[in-house]
Amino acid sequence: MDLEIDVVGLRCPLPVLKLKKRIEPLQPGSLVKLITSDQTTLKDVPAYCGLAGHELVSLKSDKPPYEFFIRTAGKT
Repeated sequence: MDLEIDVVGLRCPLPVLKLKKRIEPLQPGSLVKLITSDQTTLKDVPAYCGLAGHELVSLKSDKPPYEFFIRTAGKT
């Protein structure tokens, strides 16, 4: 894993904004673990990944904290 981002306790839209800012400098193909507690991230993070071209590798969403594993896309 290249980066772990813990945004537990933050509410929408902060988790996605922090994710975007923290992964911008990473190399394409980096693996990022995002840990959240806000239920809205279950929709927001996959939507953001789709828009930005990142791959949502896996999601543990049975109960908080939620864990997203994201592979970063190349620069566009």
